[in-house]
Amino acid sequence: MSGLIPATYKTRNWPAYNEALKRRGSLAIWFEPEMSWDAAPTGGRGRQQTYSDAAIQTCLSMKVLFGMALRQTTGFVESLLRLVGLDWTVPDFNTMSRRQKTLAVNIPYRG
Repeated sequence: MSGLIPATYKTRNWPAYNEALKRRGSLAIWFEPEMSWDAAPTGGRGRQQTYSDAAIQTCLSMKVLFGMALRQTTGFVESLLRLVGLDWTVPDFNTMSRRQKTLAVNIPYRG
């Protein structure tokens, strides 16, 4: 039984190849100040939600992406916001746990 012969490539542009390898490890996370972090009033009965669905989805995306627990995610997002210079409050782990049951987090996945 013959196996597949892997294709061989010869690198000719080493500086571009090195830059491409360095870009693979790059991490960029954007928090836009215009983002609606606080929830809009619903007008319904009961206590209004403090955080928008976008804020919860951002935190849960970080949780899934980095494989953290909810308490670790709270600290991670809090430190990111501090580094960016935004004075937003971060949802506590109880809020994220409760809201993740009703919120569908869609993270694109490439195998």
